[in-house]
Amino acid sequence: MLSGFLNFLAFGANTKPGEPRVPLYRHGAVVRITHWLNAGVLLVMLMSGLQIFNAHSALYWGQQSTFAHPLFSLTAMQNSAGNIVQGITQIGSWHFDTTGALGASRVDGVLTARGFPDWATLPGPQWLAMGRVWHFFFAWLFVINGTLFAIYAFARGHARDLTPNGRDIRNVPHEIVEHVKLRFPKGEAAKRYNALQKLAYFTVIFILGPLIVLTGLTMSPTMDAAFPWLLWIFDGRQSARTIHFICAFSFVAFFIIHIVMVILSGTWNNVRSMITGRYFIERDARGAHE
Repeated sequence: MLSGFLNFLAFGANTKPGEPRVPLYRHGAVVRITHWLNAGVLLVMLMSGLQIFNAHSALYWGQQSTFAHPLFSLTAMQNSAGNIVQGITQIGSWHFDTTGALGASRVDGVLTARGFPDWATLPGPQWLAMGRVWHFFFAWLFVINGTLFAIYAFARGHARDLTPNGRDIRNVPHEIVEHVKLRFPKGEAAKRYNALQKLAYFTVIFILGPLIVLTGLTMSPTMDAAFPWLLWIFDGRQSARTIHFICAFSFVAFFIIHIVMVILSGTWNNVRSMITGRYFIERDARGAHE
């Protein structure tokens, strides 16, 4: 029993002793530390950001809010007695009944007007001031953590490993088919990031990351006064808020896909590599690298 447990720690749940696997030191300490810090920081930023959004749960485009024509909104309908009866999610000209989830959710058993439900926000109760404190504090941690990673990535050549080239872009359709068939790289191919990984990581780290920081700064009147070009770049504070919101949920989409891929391609092997740096790649059937 003890030997089985030790084998699990060393090789993973789906590996038997003697299987042809080759150890590889995949992630350095800086990558691992910044990865886990970022996971926690982004979670707090998302939940506190939804708390802030709930104070005015609508998005617009341009310099000013056009209250009668939002691009997106989470609203609640009342009956003649003034009671909330329905939550409505509006996207452009489309309207959806999202009662109980978006627009109107239950607080202490009572249906209440609320953009996002209390379980999705930090703090849970409606508390804009504290949500802003949490959001801004962790935003600075996000910037510091991201800057440290960027310095490391460029200094050690890790940024080059994450940057897709022309061959990678051309290989994307093939990679999509392979992933749909749940066929993941082995041997030599497993030592490098594949085309989809490069495209996803590059987009999130070097595009979404800076974009969400810049749009966040653009929503600050103080920053706009110091750097008026921010308003010009994003076509106004309301446009920046909309882009900021889209970036936030792009991070959520990436997180979901990332977790699914971690599980499908070998949960323990992937998690262990991000904790200890140690990763095992499979040989081909002949014992040689593919």
